[in-house]
Amino acid sequence: MPLHPVILSGGSGTRLWPLSRAALPKQLLPLAGPRTMLQETVLRLHGIAGIGAPLVVCNNDHRFLIAEQLREIGVEPLGIFLEPMGRNTAPAAAVAALTLLKRDPEAVMLLLPADHLIDEYRPSTPPSRRACGRWPRAGW
Repeated sequence: MPLHPVILSGGSGTRLWPLSRAALPKQLLPLAGPRTMLQETVLRLHGIAGIGAPLVVCNNDHRFLIAEQLREIGVEPLGIFLEPMGRNTAPAAAVAALTLLKRDPEAVMLLLPADHLIDEYRPSTPPSRRACGRWPRAGW
């Protein structure tokens, strides 16, 4: 069963002002190391068996920055969905889920925010993969 990562990269850049701005929100900044938070989120997916290419949901104004940041780390996304306006997590997740469902009726979506810092991540035992293995048996 493939696992389809959806990375939510919305946000207006207001919480970390003046470092983060509308044109360059925190997920597109290298706040905790040499790579941006978006890049770190995508790279955490490496090493997870059965993981698909990421689908990124972002603000229209950030599409070129996101495409460039993914290119810098050698990742070809499944797609980059553009939000005409920010409407928070639920609408972005719903559009991604419907898109994945059309592509794969058995799709399991892993929803990831692009602006979270996860320290000491170990891809050999991702909780999301263990959980996904249990879903079919649970009848979900």
